Formats: sequence, C-alpha cells, structure tokens
Amino acid sequence: PRSALQALFFWGRCIWSFAVLAFALAVTLEALFQGQTTMWDGVPNGVAVILFFLLMSVVGMLEGMQIAFFAVAKLPKNERGTHPMAMKTCELLFRGEGRNLPGFMCGRQMCVTLCFF
Repeated sequence: PRSALQALFFWGRCIWSFAVLAFALAVTLEALFQGQTTMWDGVPNGVAVILFFLLMSVVGMLEGMQIAFFAVAKLPKNERGTHPMAMKTCELLFRGEGRNLPGFMCGRQMCVTLCFF
C-alpha cells in the first residue's frame, strides 16, 4: 500500500509519461502524413505510416524477447516451462556452451538499429 504522497507521485509520473508519449506520437504521425521524413519520394505517406507501426512492432517484440531471455537464463532447466515451442527455443538459445544467447543479442541489436534507419 502506498501513502497518499507516494500515490500522487506515482500517478503524476504515469500522467506525465502518457502526455509525453501522446505528444511524441502526434508529432511523428504529423510528420509522416505531411511527408516531412527521409522516406523515399515514391512511397505514399499512408504506406510510411504503416511501415512505421510495423517496424515499431518488430522492435517491441525484440525488446520483449530480450527481457524474457535474460529472465529465463536465470531459471534452472526444469523450471523453463513445458510448452513445446518454449522448450525448443530454450534448447536452441542455451545449447552448447551458451554462445547462442550473446549471438542472438548482437543480432537483435543490429536489427533494432536497422529498424530505426
């Protein structure tokens, strides 16, 4: 349970974060619809907006995978789940001497960087 001051501070940060996010999204969408980006000349503005949301979704999934993989890396093998896809992913990620996780992280970072350019 939070005190009144803690609750006020928490909700103030939430509202401030939402306001900044909304402003950034509004500015980005306005620039995309006005064609004030570095998108190629032949690409329609609507397609640029779709590409923006598609690439941001890819970045979001990659960020979520990073968090999940680091959390799973701390778990013992018998606690990593029983779903076949989860077991195959963990087997591939932690196979051998653990070289696949750093390799995935390097590739993930390059992919995230390319999504922003």
